[in-house]
Amino acid sequence: MAKVFNWQLNREMDYLYEGARPQKQFSAVFDINKCIACQTCTIACKNAWTSGRGQEYVFFNNVESKPYGFYPLGWDVRLLDALGAQTWEGNRYTGKTIFEAAPTGSAALGFLPEDEDWAHPNLGEDEIFGKVDAGTHLALTHIAWTFYLQRICNHCTYPGCLASCPRKSVYKRAEDGVVLVDQTRCRGYRECVKGCPYKKILYNVATRISEKCLACYPLIEQGRQTYCMLTCIGRIRLAGWIHPPDKVEPDNPVDFLVHVKKVALPLYPQFGTEPNIYYIPPKHVPNAFLKQMFGPGVDQAIATYNKAADDPELLGVLLLMGSTDRWIDRFRVRDGVAYGYDAKGAEIARVPLKEPIFIRPYYDAALKTYRHNVT
Repeated sequence: MAKVFNWQLNREMDYLYEGARPQKQFSAVFDINKCIACQTCTIACKNAWTSGRGQEYVFFNNVESKPYGFYPLGWDVRLLDALGAQTWEGNRYTGKTIFEAAPTGSAALGFLPEDEDWAHPNLGEDEIFGKVDAGTHLALTHIAWTFYLQRICNHCTYPGCLASCPRKSVYKRAEDGVVLVDQTRCRGYRECVKGCPYKKILYNVATRISEKCLACYPLIEQGRQTYCMLTCIGRIRLAGWIHPPDKVEPDNPVDFLVHVKKVALPLYPQFGTEPNIYYIPPKHVPNAFLKQMFGPGVDQAIATYNKAADDPELLGVLLLMGSTDRWIDRFRVRDGVAYGYDAKGAEIARVPLKEPIFIRPYYDAALKTYRHNVT
């Protein structure tokens, strides 16, 4: 095992290979608060990448209801239980990662789901935690809660799938950090499935080799957003590049949300893979649950998000999400307008921070008619 620095844990940790960050790292931010679980992203991804034979239960993108939804069954709770105590001292993780807790002969702590575990991608959909008694639905905050978790491959800096593959068929592209499978080398041992803590590398029962989300890299190479980002009707997603904390670019939208404002957090950072997909946590969920899922920065993230209306830059970046099919490399907020720019500095998006309000007169003299709906 080598020693690598994981900035999400604020410490060094064990990993099978020496650390080697890519030239650029693909990343994305999902705003959980705006998701309605319409599954448009899921269907768009499936139509694009997993509509073939043997892929009937393969979903590179899925949206599951928490706390009772899982794809595959129990993917997170089983590993959390096996990992044991996960402790933090401030922003430093003091528990073990999946690599440090790995049994002898394995690169990572993990488990291989049964075939039936993949057969219910909508398990637990819209099931709430808690009971709503008569009248309590009128109270805020709600006693009962649920939320939607959008999941694609995290394209981790230290992937569990890559470390676990005995054939070295899983690799990370140097140019963009996208994690891919060389299917000519894969022999279907499924060690990668066992080693991925998020269970986002999947097995095709027809071809008998592994497959996974490829971050729509053909679109990235054209300067476009991924299919799940492009089709999101809630405009909750934004893809971009992320930099380590010592190389932050404040006018980069993802860096701004993750490093500057710290409103976007990694999913289960304690696993130790340094995932590169980030989430703005839901505001209405108990903190204890969220801290286990997103780490110790939850309170600050929600407090900052709640004040977005008074922060023009933060509001501007949130409004730029879903505003264009192009890749936003830089942003600027000026005179009540948020601007997005591509890598060459060309303007590709422009969004007002406040939509204009037009008040129509009660009596329209030109049409000689009265309006009852005057706004």
